[in-house]
Amino acid sequence: MEALLTKQGVYMRDPAYVEQLVKEIVSAGKDKLQVIADFDMTLSRFSINGKRCPTCHSVLDDSSELPESYKTTAHGLRAKYYPIEISTEKTTEEKIPYMVDWWTQAHDLLVTCNLTKSKLRDIVRDSEIVLRDGCNWFLDELHKHKLPLLIFSAGVGDIIIEVLLHQHEMYENIKIVSNFMNFNNQGVLTGFKGELIHTYNKNKSAIHKSDYFEKLAKRENVILLGDSVGDLRMADGCKYSKNVLKIGFLNDKVEERMDTYKNLYDIVLVADETMDVPNSILREVFRM
Repeated sequence: MEALLTKQGVYMRDPAYVEQLVKEIVSAGKDKLQVIADFDMTLSRFSINGKRCPTCHSVLDDSSELPESYKTTAHGLRAKYYPIEISTEKTTEEKIPYMVDWWTQAHDLLVTCNLTKSKLRDIVRDSEIVLRDGCNWFLDELHKHKLPLLIFSAGVGDIIIEVLLHQHEMYENIKIVSNFMNFNNQGVLTGFKGELIHTYNKNKSAIHKSDYFEKLAKRENVILLGDSVGDLRMADGCKYSKNVLKIGFLNDKVEERMDTYKNLYDIVLVADETMDVPNSILREVFRM
């Protein structure tokens, strides 16, 4: 584990603090631990051989199964709003209205495509979205040791489920909080359920008002995995948390955002398409 934490591509503002935090999580054991993870570019890969992998939304944006007019407009929305999402010049509060606009327009646009459940399944299975190397072990071991995993995503929950079913398995220890599609009796998309989840409002999701974290109150240690500043708020509902180890995948605009990530995440991973670091920590936990 020490070798992994000191390897190339692993950055920490305070290595001594991280070492102590990991020791406390490991010594407390698996019965005191829960895991919270983003999906897009966290559990899924950012790139393969230099080529960007799709997110949940861009799986649809890039699909040949959907109209060209949809794809053109969707790509235009991404070109406009993605630079704002990762901007280092705007505050989170300044970004939020833009994210609401982006997600709302993207979802409304998708409803015009007469997308069906069966077509969605085919689109996901034909897509290039891929789980990170080592993610299968990660999912298997969390399930084996009955360790709860909350996947907290601003993507599309239906797509996450299809990815897990197609590339691995949807285990019962997994809870997904995301934007879920609403289909009519004919299986055609008519909208999205519940409140909108975007990159920067994960702290306001209904999961924080539910009894999910209350039921896990004895699991006072958390490993949090994310790739954006907004992901840091995923554990806000853990009122009884003692130790929260925050691991961030810095995938894009590395030089511009490194200082911010090092100040906010305990461990920052750059150019790492694997789950090696979180898996190494889990291996230590499972040995106890």
